[in-house]
Amino acid sequence: MPFKKKDRIVFIGDSITDKGRKKDPLKLGSGYVRMIHDYLTAVYPQLSLKIINEGVSGNRVIDLEKRWTLDVIDHQPQWVSVSIGINDVWRQLDSPMGEQVYPDKFEEIYRNLLDQTKQIPDCRLILMQPTVIKEYPDATGNRLLKPYVDIVNRLAEQYDAILVPTHLAFIDFLKLETGQDLTTDGVHMNSLGDTLMATTWLKAVEGR
Repeated sequence: MPFKKKDRIVFIGDSITDKGRKKDPLKLGSGYVRMIHDYLTAVYPQLSLKIINEGVSGNRVIDLEKRWTLDVIDHQPQWVSVSIGINDVWRQLDSPMGEQVYPDKFEEIYRNLLDQTKQIPDCRLILMQPTVIKEYPDATGNRLLKPYVDIVNRLAEQYDAILVPTHLAFIDFLKLETGQDLTTDGVHMNSLGDTLMATTWLKAVEGR
């Protein structure tokens, strides 16, 4: 693991990251962030890592922009893990008359947030691909997600970030047709989906 003792790791995103954190005494929620916290604490207790969950249900990248200073910069973290993009696409499907965040705007705002974060001394970025919208690879939501996934891939390369290929991991799993669901509703994770997210994150980070 590339972490140093007492590193602070901020996880920021939408409901998939949030996963009920406000009701959790540790403010970690019950999703992939909690799984990563428990793994790192159990396997690397000597590091005394500080895991901070700043997921907020319903958020899009425009919402992250509004709270980036308070929920990321002010923590002065050594690592920032970002998972965003699902709602930017989902709102196009369930609220087509509302304000939309299309790929160009998504990339512009995301890039600005990363520029801000790079001003934090010795801070590293971990960018997670958005996962899936509906559990079949050629769903409309998954087709619309592709340019957003491409943007995350490109930003990870340009900003020397660790890329977590969560979209690819989910699509590969779905193609196996195991009969096992990863979500409760096509978007929000069940325990298997959270496990796939957590293990994909850990493999990506361990690989760096």
